[in-house]
Amino acid sequence: MIKIAPSILSADFSCLRDELEKIEKSGADMVHLDIMDGHFVPPITIGAIVVSALRPHSRLPFDSHLMVSNPDRHIESFVEAGSDSITIHAEAAPDLEASLARIRSLGVRAGVSISPETDEKVVLKVLDKVDMVLVMTVHPGYGGQKYIEGMENKVRHIREAANRLDIPLDIQVDGGINSETIKKVVSAGANVIVTGSAFFNSNDPAGFVSLLKRSAI
Repeated sequence: MIKIAPSILSADFSCLRDELEKIEKSGADMVHLDIMDGHFVPPITIGAIVVSALRPHSRLPFDSHLMVSNPDRHIESFVEAGSDSITIHAEAAPDLEASLARIRSLGVRAGVSISPETDEKVVLKVLDKVDMVLVMTVHPGYGGQKYIEGMENKVRHIREAANRLDIPLDIQVDGGINSETIKKVVSAGANVIVTGSAFFNSNDPAGFVSLLKRSAI
């Protein structure tokens, strides 16, 4: 089953509650929260206090993507803020297995992400310790980028490894996904699709979500 996760990175930050309602009404499956610290990636976006403020206004799962250095410092605060899943970058975690174990110990789903330059072998070592792998299909930090060709090959290798191990893994992709590029990543094995600019720029968000799901078939 394909799940659609609009990213609030591309939302209008002057009215996040209204933008969250737009996601809720669109038929999307979860909310993707881009957490950036100005260090691991250049921009600074939102922190746990904003996630906590938004939490009462949506019944959808909150998927917090921590694009931060030293993610261990922030895991607990985002769990307390209401995150249902927390994804950390393999490149930023000194002890990836320990960080993932800590996330799970706090009762939420654990995810690991890799940037386009990172070999997928990094996450193959921890597939039994995560609920989701996020393959970045653009460079982390900025919305509106074009899909990087070839990232679907990483998705395919990860899905094949998960199948061999009989692990029911979610594979998420983030960056440059539209009604055309979604076909590449879904056919390779992705099942959780982050969409940003294309969703919020649409005059019909519900129709766009429906289009993505139809295009993925």
